[in-house]
Amino acid sequence: MLEIKPRNIDAAIRDVKFGESVTVINPVNLYECEIGDNSFVGPFVEVQKGVRIGNRTRVQSHSFLCELVTIGDDCFVGHGVMFINDLFNEGGPSGAPEKWKSTTIGNRVSIGSNATILPVSICDGVVIGAGAVVTKDISSPGIYVGNPAKLLRKLPEKA
Repeated sequence: MLEIKPRNIDAAIRDVKFGESVTVINPVNLYECEIGDNSFVGPFVEVQKGVRIGNRTRVQSHSFLCELVTIGDDCFVGHGVMFINDLFNEGGPSGAPEKWKSTTIGNRVSIGSNATILPVSICDGVVIGAGAVVTKDISSPGIYVGNPAKLLRKLPEKA
């Protein structure tokens, strides 16, 4: 019997623009992205090209940040958070990056474990509950929970 070997590509840190005092716990797959000062990236995280992570932001283990995601300063991304850029509008993966959509996360946003963030804009000062599925833009500070995520309680706006 003929032995067939798979194509093997190792996880790596490649062409990343790091700020000062960044901590990365391996193994990770980070490429062609930017990570701000004093930020943290936990193990088993993938951050794809073009992603920008702000200063003092923590990304916990097993999270996936796809292309076209921007995260502000002083944010927290819990364990197993998934960002989506392809809405499968044609019944499956488009495979065409020009059809993908972007996600923008403001400053001081906390995203609970296992949340799923579709292509949306989230303003400053928001808390996304664990397991929430964010399907629409969030323009008012507050705590959002559920599937689809809905406002549970407003939070005061901070300057």
